[in-house]
Amino acid sequence: MAPPDNDVLWARDLEHAHRGSPALLGVSLGVRQGEILAVTGPRGSGKTTLLGCLSGQLAPDAGEVWFNGVPLHELGQAARDRLRRERFGWVGESPQLVPELTAWENAALPLLLAGVGGREARKTVAEWLERLDVADCARLRPAALRQAQRQRVAIARALAHKPDVLFADEPTAPLHRADRAQVLRTLTTAGRTHAITVVLASHEPEVATLADRSVTLLDGRAAVGDTAAEGREDEVSCSLSG
Repeated sequence: MAPPDNDVLWARDLEHAHRGSPALLGVSLGVRQGEILAVTGPRGSGKTTLLGCLSGQLAPDAGEVWFNGVPLHELGQAARDRLRRERFGWVGESPQLVPELTAWENAALPLLLAGVGGREARKTVAEWLERLDVADCARLRPAALRQAQRQRVAIARALAHKPDVLFADEPTAPLHRADRAQVLRTLTTAGRTHAITVVLASHEPEVATLADRSVTLLDGRAAVGDTAAEGREDEVSCSLSG
C-alpha cells in the first residue's frame, strides 16, 4: 500500500521491542506536511520509541515508515543517518551538546555540515538564540550554561537548518514550568511560519492544545483527538507495554 500523497510521514503496523520487551505493536498513523502532531501519554507508553522509528533512529522490527515517498524501513543505517542530518531535526529531553564548542557553534552544526558559510550560519543561529532567550550565551561552552540554557541551545540547533520534520521528545523536560509555555510556543510558531512538520511527544496533556491534532498512547490502545479545522480522523492502532 502506497502512502497518501499529502502525508509527509506515514507509518503502518509498526512493531518494535527493546531487548525482547515489546514497546510498539501495530502502530499506524500519518502526518501531513506542515502539521503539528502531539503524541501524548504517560511515561513508558511508547512515545520515544514511536518517534525513534518515525525519524529513522530505530529500525522497526516490522511495519513500514515512509517519508515523502521514501521507505525508511528499507534504508540502511548510513542512508538513514544522512536523511536525519539533512532533512530532520531532533530535540530530546536531555540536550546533547558538544562540550568543546560554544553555544553558537553547537547550534550552527547542521548548517556548517551542510556547507553554509560561517557568516550566514552565525546570523541564522543568532536569530534563533535570540528567540529562545539565550543570545547572551552564544560564546559560552555547555559547561558554563544551566541545564535549561543548554536545552534552549539544543532547540536552536534543531531549528536552525529549517528541517522538513522536527521531532521533539519531551523537549521541555529540563525547563521550569514558567519557561515551558514560551519554548513550546517557539516550537509551534516556528513550525507554522517555516512550514516545518512537528511531531511533539509529551506526557503533559496540555501540549495537545498547541497542536493541530493529537494521538494518545495508553496501555495497548491509541485514541485520536483532532483539533484541526478540517476534522481529520485517522485510524491509529497500537498496543504498547512498558
